[in-house]
Amino acid sequence: AMKYGFISAGGGVWYSQTLSLLSPGDRVWVNIPRTGYVGVGKVIEAVDRADKVFFEINGQKKTIYEISERGDYLKEHKADDDMAEYIVKVEWIKTVSKENAIKETGFFGNQNSVCKPSSKKWQHTVNRLKEIWSIV
Repeated sequence: AMKYGFISAGGGVWYSQTLSLLSPGDRVWVNIPRTGYVGVGKVIEAVDRADKVFFEINGQKKTIYEISERGDYLKEHKADDDMAEYIVKVEWIKTVSKENAIKETGFFGNQNSVCKPSSKKWQHTVNRLKEIWSIV
């Protein structure tokens, strides 16, 4: 996801449907549950099923299934609208490795793939990440 510029979710509508909350231009803060925040990026394309999203690699358009080095991205369900993996392309502003994830007491966390929080914890989390990562 960091290498090719995207976030994704799948394996059921409950996991993937919230990706539709994102629109081009939105900022997305990426949190790995129980690990910490690993990135922030700007959405550049709205959500679509993974087999319909193309990445340009050496002048050729390829799906995640053709370029993935690690995950299978629910390949066995790629044509199933309910179970498929869905992708939102992003332009990364800042990323860190999983080992360098930022986690502090009081940070906002949520079990949904995407949410639009309004709690005080969220504002604290964003302000602190901006400070740590020197983001305007």
